[in-house]
Amino acid sequence: MRQRSLTAVVLAAVLAATTGCTVERHWGGNTNTGGSGKAKVGLVTKTDTNPYFVELRNSARAAAQANGADFNALAGQFDGDNDGQVRAIENLMQQGVNTILITPSSSTGVLKAIKDARDAGVLVIALDTATEPPDAVDATFATDNFAAGEQQGAYVKAALKGVPPKLLMVDGTAGSSVDTQRHGGFLKGIGLTDGSPEIKGHTAANGDQSLAQQGMENLLQRSTDINAVYSMNEPMGRGAYAALKARGLTGQIVMGSIDGGCEGVQNVKDGQYAATVMQFPKKMAEQGVLAAVEYAKTGKKPTGFVNTGSAVITDKPLPGIESHDTAWGLQNCWGGAK
Repeated sequence: MRQRSLTAVVLAAVLAATTGCTVERHWGGNTNTGGSGKAKVGLVTKTDTNPYFVELRNSARAAAQANGADFNALAGQFDGDNDGQVRAIENLMQQGVNTILITPSSSTGVLKAIKDARDAGVLVIALDTATEPPDAVDATFATDNFAAGEQQGAYVKAALKGVPPKLLMVDGTAGSSVDTQRHGGFLKGIGLTDGSPEIKGHTAANGDQSLAQQGMENLLQRSTDINAVYSMNEPMGRGAYAALKARGLTGQIVMGSIDGGCEGVQNVKDGQYAATVMQFPKKMAEQGVLAAVEYAKTGKKPTGFVNTGSAVITDKPLPGIESHDTAWGLQNCWGGAK
């Protein structure tokens, strides 16, 4: 028994080192299929440091504990670490999970590993980020990211009050369905297309605040004649704001974002950007775990896309835009004390 316990400890350490992951719990054994009774849930997030994925992980862990399920969380080392996520899936299968919840860094970068898991009888649910094709997983529980982008774009358009936009765009990770959908939704909401001359530049920042600041600084070297900024998420919104503030441009810009973290809602309250679109990672995580418990008990799998909702948060409400103020946002945000 002493040797077995030592082996388990060593294995957990190796998993953390090789995947850059957070290990919440370890168990052994072969993969279990649905109907076996005991839910063994593995979560794979893009990173284990982004507050959004920390909230997702903590909510999934709490839901697993509340429902008597085993739980283990692994993550890539950075947003876009497909290889790390593939190793995490393989490790979870070796540990005997019967459900894997995953936020894929790339919508196509982990498809083979997902197929291998499903072929072995593991239920695979995408959280937050859809795969391409969507039916590569059994089901997706996520924000409708196109709709969230459209909400941001419609708000920015309304806030400009008829003035033509002069827009800079801070995008996320190329190849991610979240990035593609939010970008496209924003353009629809503001009434532009990718080829519109109103778009004065864009930068890809992989969800990172520092990269967003650097990218925005580079864009502003070309021109400061802008009045609108799109940011794919709140960390990148903060990075863009820092660059704009350094140039003394914040007063002329309408900027929106998407996430709904407590820090982001506070940013809106403090005037760093005009609005953010809140999503609900706790709901994604809880619904994913409940589906895992049901699968373990009965073998029943969820299917299709489940929209977990989004809401515009702003202290500057505009006609035709449904929204909540930051007081409501701070009561319903994630990633901080309420």
